[in-house]
Amino acid sequence: MTASLSHRIVRVGEIDMHVAEQGEGEPVVLCHGFPGLWYSWRHQMAVLADAGYRAIAPDMRGYGRTDAPTDVAAYDRAHTVADLTGLLDALGLDDAVFAGHDFGAHLTWDLPSWAPDRVRALIQFSVPRTPRQPIAPSAAFARMAQRHFVHFHYFQQPGVADAELGARPREFLAKIFHALGGDGDYLSCWGHPSEGNGYLDVLPAAPPLPWPWLSAAEFDVYLDGFTRTGFTGGLNWYRAQDLVWEQTAQSHDLPITVPTLFVAGEQDPVLSMMGAAALESTAAMVPGLASTLVVPGAGHFVQMEAAPQVNEAMLAFLRGLD
Repeated sequence: MTASLSHRIVRVGEIDMHVAEQGEGEPVVLCHGFPGLWYSWRHQMAVLADAGYRAIAPDMRGYGRTDAPTDVAAYDRAHTVADLTGLLDALGLDDAVFAGHDFGAHLTWDLPSWAPDRVRALIQFSVPRTPRQPIAPSAAFARMAQRHFVHFHYFQQPGVADAELGARPREFLAKIFHALGGDGDYLSCWGHPSEGNGYLDVLPAAPPLPWPWLSAAEFDVYLDGFTRTGFTGGLNWYRAQDLVWEQTAQSHDLPITVPTLFVAGEQDPVLSMMGAAALESTAAMVPGLASTLVVPGAGHFVQMEAAPQVNEAMLAFLRGLD
């Protein structure tokens, strides 16, 4: 019998955090990225619970029913690490397996060096571990934006993307989900100039729902959530990346020795943008890497697009820890 899904608000440091939970046993904390919610792990939670694990999926800082501080500095690495260690404290847990997708993966890659006693293992999605860049992220993307539309650079302008995306959340969410999916064409954005364009101008059109991996009802969960909150909380994760780059100068390239599973969709634009050497870099920087799964046909949202394959890999990895 599948354990029921429950929701609660817990106090974590200076914020209230919404957490969805299912099951009992060894904890697995599931950290989403942009534009996500706890709901991005809906296909994993019951499977983990049925296998004897406690699935814990927060709305990350800035999203959903979790508080969204307005100060960009509140999204730096010190705050986001404290969110996860504080969540463990609030739930009475010594450590956990952490799974991260997109910005959640950026954060959880840093956890073993920032909070080594709290991380039992990692399950990382879509974002390989690569060496620290020699210049700040904003400077790197500003250079690219001289010739291409680069969303990271566009998001740095205070209030601009917030207003554009917040005014048309249905269009944005449909376009970004499809563009980043296995059937999408996200990289076509780079063929447009930055000057005079917003994100919705360059993202390709999305076909009508439903899609094979996303129903209209599932889409509406995201639409309702971001219609209520807007996108500023999520955008602040991008705006804090220079701070994160500075704060992780001494720790970013430290070897990650905890047991690690890496999962990505073969068609994920992140892999294309980072280059073929990114997976080799991950293997070199993560001595604890136990296995890598690259799912044919899947894109950036691999845990939704290819849930059966992802769930099987996650359970095999977790059972290996046991």
